[in-house]
Amino acid sequence: NFLALCATNSYDNTTFHRNMKGFMIQGGDPTGTGKGGESIWGGAIDDEFHPQNRVRIVSMANSGPNTNKQQFFITYAKQPHLNNVYTVFGKYDIEYSHLIPPVIQNVRALNVTIPSTRVIDGFDVLDAMEKAQVDAKFRPLKDIVLRNVTIHANPIADFK
Repeated sequence: NFLALCATNSYDNTTFHRNMKGFMIQGGDPTGTGKGGESIWGGAIDDEFHPQNRVRIVSMANSGPNTNKQQFFITYAKQPHLNNVYTVFGKYDIEYSHLIPPVIQNVRALNVTIPSTRVIDGFDVLDAMEKAQVDAKFRPLKDIVLRNVTIHANPIADFK
């Protein structure tokens, strides 16, 4: 689902609509409201659980069990209380953090490699995003835009 959404440019020019310092930033909603988005199949996707015991984990956002669609979030810190609650499918890799300038308005931070499920580039961008000012509902006061997503390797394409 996530790879297909990336490959079809579904995340391009979307905004991050919720930003909670020390916790996570959420995006992927094409409406920008936090209420939109669909899976590539149109309906919700079942949960697949993995530990949330590292920083900068990328997970599907949901509204309850087995309601994964298009929205995702990236954690700013370890969130073990989210174990068995959200589907994890990636993580930031600090080794590549120097490759992108810290410019919030040109986020290119979601480059995916699977099966190791690594999200590379943009450590400094994520740190800058965490510092963005928000309103009382944790919505950024200035738009934080995900310009595009690049898939570096698609293992699904190898399964023919």
